[in-house]
Amino acid sequence: MSETYEFVQLDVFTKTPLTGNPLAVFTDARGLTDQQMQALAREMNLSETTFVLPREPQVEAQQGKRVRIFTVEEELPFAGHPTLGTALYLHSTVASGADEIVLDLNVGKIDVRFRTDSNHRSNRVAGDVFGEMRQRDPEFGPTLPPDKVASVLGSDGSEIAAEWPSQIVSTGLPFAIVPIRDAKALANLKPDLVRVGALLEGTGARFCYFIFPERQDRLEVRARMLFYGGEDPATGSAAGCAVSWMVRHGLAKSDEQILIHQGVEARRPSEIFVRATRDGEKVTNVRVGGYAAEVLRGTVTL
Repeated sequence: MSETYEFVQLDVFTKTPLTGNPLAVFTDARGLTDQQMQALAREMNLSETTFVLPREPQVEAQQGKRVRIFTVEEELPFAGHPTLGTALYLHSTVASGADEIVLDLNVGKIDVRFRTDSNHRSNRVAGDVFGEMRQRDPEFGPTLPPDKVASVLGSDGSEIAAEWPSQIVSTGLPFAIVPIRDAKALANLKPDLVRVGALLEGTGARFCYFIFPERQDRLEVRARMLFYGGEDPATGSAAGCAVSWMVRHGLAKSDEQILIHQGVEARRPSEIFVRATRDGEKVTNVRVGGYAAEVLRGTVTL
């Protein structure tokens, strides 16, 4: 007997359809096996697909909304744009317009808060609700030798902003934060992904998040994240690591909201709003936010 499963596709970290980072959300995945979820993620062929597993209201009130995240290759404990996009979808389905939703992910509970820019309510994610997730407090790992980072870039290291360390940071998923000296150098990066894997072996991280911070009227950041599937238009998990790194090393002020521009080179521009609190030597209250826009709905019959 066949079963039908509905999904919604959103573009996340943008107000504009066909930009940002696409995400498929299966709105009720009860009855799907792990293998079917993985196969559906491959079928959707996006960087991530999420599966909402509704539970009894009293259970959700205590434990949050159960959500699982899959890439085309594997299940992830946490990822940024799937968390935000799924939460914004769930917010659109709540008649009361709740200002907070807790997602129960494999990494644990992630709190997402909302601010509505319009008095208009609809059952679509329409780019008029700002969502902001609180990620886990950062864990700061080892710094990476500049010459080894330069070898990944196939250069003498002149692209690297050597006054700051390249460092492993995790707010749920580890990344190597690598500062780059200017926007042109960032745009021209062509890292060797095989060498990236070798450089990061044993650190827990699998990818580098290259950033160029620049302070004018406010601190804004250009960012890129290249991986086995190409280039990620917006990496919310890495953005949380990046703001933690910037606050820790004094590039950003405590609780200052910073705008990260990502996806420009991938022709899917994204805007990620980040902030974090510094309390002595500790960084906490890591927040990553943005908008999303719905682009399509569909069904899959299995």
